[in-house]
Amino acid sequence: MAMPQKAKIWLGRLFKTGLFLGLGGIIALVAAVFVAMQSLPSFESLKSSPNGQMIRVHAADGSIIVSLGPSYGRWLSYDQIPDIMTKAMVSVEDKRFYSHPGVDPIGMARAAWFALETRGTGRRMQGASTITQQLTRNIFLNNSYTFGRKVREMILALALERKFSKQQILELYLNKVYFGGGAYGIDAASRKFFGHPGTKLSLPESAIIAGLVKAPSSYSPTADADAALGRASVVLDVMKANGTITAQQRAEADLNDVKMAPEPPQNSVRYFTDWALPQLDTLIDEPNEPLDVYTTIDPAMQRAAADSLRANVPAGAQGALVSLDRDGAVRAMVGGLDYVSSNYNRATTAMRQPGSAFKLFVYLAALEGGYTPETTIVDEPVDINGWNPRNSSGRYSGEINIRTAFAYSINTVAAKLGQDVGFGTIADMARRFGVTTKIDTHPSMVLGSNEVRLIDMTRAFASVSRKGIAVTPYGITKVTTGDGRILYTHKDDTSRVLVAPWVAAGITDLLQTAVNTGTGRAAQIGRPVAGKTGTTNSNKDGWFLGFSSGITTGVWMGRDDAKAVGGLQGGRAPARAFASYMKVAVARRPTEKFETEVTLPEWQLEPDNESYYGDPDDTLYVDEDGNPIAGAAQDSPPPTAPDDNGGPAPATPTGKLDQEWIDNVLGRDGNRNRPAPATGTTPPRPAATRPANSNRPAEPSSQN
Repeated sequence: MAMPQKAKIWLGRLFKTGLFLGLGGIIALVAAVFVAMQSLPSFESLKSSPNGQMIRVHAADGSIIVSLGPSYGRWLSYDQIPDIMTKAMVSVEDKRFYSHPGVDPIGMARAAWFALETRGTGRRMQGASTITQQLTRNIFLNNSYTFGRKVREMILALALERKFSKQQILELYLNKVYFGGGAYGIDAASRKFFGHPGTKLSLPESAIIAGLVKAPSSYSPTADADAALGRASVVLDVMKANGTITAQQRAEADLNDVKMAPEPPQNSVRYFTDWALPQLDTLIDEPNEPLDVYTTIDPAMQRAAADSLRANVPAGAQGALVSLDRDGAVRAMVGGLDYVSSNYNRATTAMRQPGSAFKLFVYLAALEGGYTPETTIVDEPVDINGWNPRNSSGRYSGEINIRTAFAYSINTVAAKLGQDVGFGTIADMARRFGVTTKIDTHPSMVLGSNEVRLIDMTRAFASVSRKGIAVTPYGITKVTTGDGRILYTHKDDTSRVLVAPWVAAGITDLLQTAVNTGTGRAAQIGRPVAGKTGTTNSNKDGWFLGFSSGITTGVWMGRDDAKAVGGLQGGRAPARAFASYMKVAVARRPTEKFETEVTLPEWQLEPDNESYYGDPDDTLYVDEDGNPIAGAAQDSPPPTAPDDNGGPAPATPTGKLDQEWIDNVLGRDGNRNRPAPATGTTPPRPAATRPANSNRPAEPSSQN
């Protein structure tokens, strides 16, 4: 049946319209490609353009401790790239590469048919991008899946094919494509995965690298070796099917014979870089250029810190250490025993109860309020609105001075001081010294019931070491671009004074007494040390924080699940780890004496009579670390003081051999070392003689 005349007319009009539209589209496409060609950089410019920002992190001695971001190998020209590598990539990514103009119509048609078959399933069109399109996406565009981006990608691909040869496009692609593990280009990938340059790639190795482009994170040999080999087997099969390799070559390509380069071990310094590098966002504004970041970390001190923790942390427990120089420079930071198994930074992130280490703020508030190390106070049962703190020893020592109470971490005295100066005052003191976590002002706070971070506590002790001037931990000293342009330089701020110098001197007096004769004896290193132990209820957390010769170090040990650790006490494993580390940390520093002389607590000044009147050999000999010397005469050891978790009570002296008696015998003024109160103030009476403030709230505490 003949077509009606009217239909023929409309069909002709449609044909002409389509012809004109198609012709117009072709003209527009040609114009767009021509314009794109004019705007394309030269081949040499594309070779030198970066794919992302690389950051090289330097230690304090200038050595590179880690490189982050993209890793680039040596640029390989097309002639230097192994032919089998080129064939493998073309076979698996774009088998019609040498015949299409940059866009593959056959591949697009196949991808469109796939999209039609899978419509409604959420699966997008795939398999249409040529190597040229992938190159344009990597260099000029992004991976967002939009129609507009796809059109721009096609135009740029056509322009690239008009401006550069196929060999140049392959050279750019194989040197710039991302292969996973931070490696860009086949040379970087070959060195990372196989340990040799990209010029020496074998057929099986080429198949592995070619297979990575589809999903670098999934098929990377460092992430999943089995997946990488499985994908490489598919690549070899495709190469055989395309005629790129023979059946014999396929049979001889044994992927199991490929030797993977061992992954460099992740060491403890990554805890530090994970903490320090995010601060770059607030220090500089340079998102593209390669950066050199110079840090405060000392490699030798960092190794000593990791070693000291591994050697002393109880089985089944974790440990963390932060070490600050006098200006706040972080010289060592260990956030756990093994970064690979757990990158959780317990030094900067974990919040744990500090136990008696929190008494630093209690005694700081008391000293600022007029107490002195010699102020007397009565160790006796305490009742604060129903809260009855007990001493670890279960005993009470009667009238003692503040120095003795601090040295042996007497809980009842800390409670009395807290009630007297005010729990809010203690909270303010902790805030002043850098504690950033929530602080509840219930009475048990004096025994460390609030959770804190190790870096905050270390910062507080460092501020004491700096004579009351605020210390802010920092890890970055300088940032430069790759060509040496300085973007940032750290400046020390000494303007914030937290407490008066005489208050800092008073607390240093107490802290060095705690190390010399109190709960922190295991932290002795043969030179002046000031510090404090901390142990929480049921031995869930053990702390030691202290300073010597300008270095302040905090150590924490415990389980991540907060379960009890048998035998964990601040004066044991944490103090030993502190001493082990500090011997290395201060080895090359001159010995620095504190401005306050060491004064023994009362219990040590009233030993058994035999220590004064017995034979000369009736004494306890210790080494430079405070440990008993085997074989030395120890018939009359000095009395043992209780530690944070309840050691034996002090021995009761048989005679009245007090501080006044010692001063008279030695012919010295007993008041010469006692700091005077601030001008215009009068030292308060001992808190034991003051009426309790019954209006202050109280909560029960589980702290020892």
